Amino acid sequence: MNDPTIEQRKPGFAKTWWVAMRPFSLPASTMPIIFGSVLAVTIGDAPMSWPLFAASFFGMEFLHIGANLLNDVFDFKKGLDARVNPVSGAVVRGWITTRQAAFAALVFFVVGSALGVWIFSQVGMPILWIGVVGITIGVLYSLGPVGLKYHALGDLAVFLNFGVLGALGAWTVQTGSWSWVPAVWAVPMSLLVIGILHANNWRDIGGDTEGGIKTVANILGDKASEVYYGFLLFGPFVVIVGIIGVSWGLGISPKMPLTFLVTLLAVPLAIKLMKKGRMRGKSDNPLDFLALDGATAQLNLAFGVLCTGALGLDALVTHLIA
Repeated sequence: MNDPTIEQRKPGFAKTWWVAMRPFSLPASTMPIIFGSVLAVTIGDAPMSWPLFAASFFGMEFLHIGANLLNDVFDFKKGLDARVNPVSGAVVRGWITTRQAAFAALVFFVVGSALGVWIFSQVGMPILWIGVVGITIGVLYSLGPVGLKYHALGDLAVFLNFGVLGALGAWTVQTGSWSWVPAVWAVPMSLLVIGILHANNWRDIGGDTEGGIKTVANILGDKASEVYYGFLLFGPFVVIVGIIGVSWGLGISPKMPLTFLVTLLAVPLAIKLMKKGRMRGKSDNPLDFLALDGATAQLNLAFGVLCTGALGLDALVTHLIA
């Protein structure tokens, strides 16, 4: 049943498409671009190319929006989107048709891909395969019988596209070569991106099960999904501490700067989200659980900003000492 507190009347053009694009989710894909670019400059000693950064940032954003719209089309056609959620759902609300959403998705994919082609013309082969894999995952996420999200592969897809590959791609754009550093150092924020998707799938266990699709959430069930969500919330902090400990203890270069411990400032927000998850069905405000994916996206953004800030702070300290 739709929540009566959620607006159903069609708003103006701007708000309609704002909701359709799911802007709350976009930092999940663009934060790795920012992080990977800053990492390339501070750790990889690359000169920052602002035109390439802008193309990477907006290219990823456009591709993400296209994937969001395409996902809404296929979910609606499969009967999976029957409930209006607080921060998304322009198609299920009846504000736009599936045809309009599909056309808009095509436009965003074309523009995002065009930016990718320009980046390839500037960087060369090292970026090609990252781009091809990323776009393929984005399209296959919802499309046709493959539909990665319908076969419990959605978690892996967003872990790669909106985390590891995003940071690795941004690093490669700035440095012109691959490295294990952005791939490994981006794992913590990649786990939080899975957390956003899992919060959505956890909420939709009933509908997804009835619709005959498999997600990690409905395979695990409600109680185990709570445990998994906790792992995705707190695992990133453990991984950060682990990378610092291993890189410094074993002398692996480059060492993750100790300034990354600033990410622990986000632990209280993770605790707050975990409480909301545990209170599902018991809270005085049912929107706490319904909007848990959007709230998790806020944690992901805060965590990504702290990771990027840690790089800047380390560069500043190094400069002052030198």
